[in-house]
Amino acid sequence: MKKKLIQLTAVLFAAFLMTSCYSYTTVVGDGAQGNQQISKWNHYLIGGLAPVEVSDPAVLANGAKDYTVKTEMSFVNGLVSFLTSGIYAPTTTTIYK
Repeated sequence: MKKKLIQLTAVLFAAFLMTSCYSYTTVVGDGAQGNQQISKWNHYLIGGLAPVEVSDPAVLANGAKDYTVKTEMSFVNGLVSFLTSGIYAPTTTTIYK
């Protein structure tokens, strides 16, 4: 019994280490020129398969020609997704201008 508990703990620990918060960055024009940032949550259902409301980076940039877009699943987004068993899976889009 003790050996199985140790094995289960090791498997759960390994699974925890393999998880991550993904992110990707896109540079538009020459990229961010200042330190202004705007963030907005994107809303997805069923583990991200069905978008409900997704932000448009061009609209968030408000006409800027040079900006950087970072979309990520932050710790808070991952926690919300975990608590809803993946039914609701938000991400965050941040615009740096």
